[in-house]
Amino acid sequence: MKSCLICDDHVLVREALAGTVRIGWPEATVDVAGDFPVAWAMAEAKAYDLIICDLIMPGSGPLAGIDGVVRAAPDTSLLVVTGTEDDALLLDLLDRGVAGFAPKSASGSIIEAAIRLILAGGRYLPPRLAEIASARIDDGSVPAIRDDVARLAERLTDRQMDVLRLMAKGYSNKEIARELQLAPSTVKTHLSQLLTHLGASNRTDASIKARMLDLV
Repeated sequence: MKSCLICDDHVLVREALAGTVRIGWPEATVDVAGDFPVAWAMAEAKAYDLIICDLIMPGSGPLAGIDGVVRAAPDTSLLVVTGTEDDALLLDLLDRGVAGFAPKSASGSIIEAAIRLILAGGRYLPPRLAEIASARIDDGSVPAIRDDVARLAERLTDRQMDVLRLMAKGYSNKEIARELQLAPSTVKTHLSQLLTHLGASNRTDASIKARMLDLV
């Protein structure tokens, strides 16, 4: 009997993905996990035929989270379901052994097709990502995201990292100032610099990018 582990912190998404899996595997055993630590433990405890995993879940950053899944189940095909269009991030995940990516906005039929291709030994990549991957193979022109993160980390001061971590937790400027014993105007200056460094349009965008880059 086929088995699949679905990892997503949203119940409705898990249910939708489980329904899609059962279209192709009516008798499949489908288990679910709502955060990365649970996903790691379940992937290590059972030999699944397929793991479908969200990129952003509680318990870890995206890169470390997917690394943990791959380590726990190195022989299991892994399909990442994501809303990001960050080509460098997806290429770096591809280097980690991910078998394919499906947009969260994709229809059930597309995800089903991705599953079938992956289980047949192929890789399912969005067209643009496939083109970039091919170009990188040809000339090595696309840098891995780990290099971008290293350069970004070098530009951030320790205090800016402190501000970034608290901002990512949802702290307001006043709360950050109180926690770090800084003047509100100083916090505002740090936040402005962080938005610039991260190429973010607002606090929410900066927090998301920081998590995706494993900076927080």
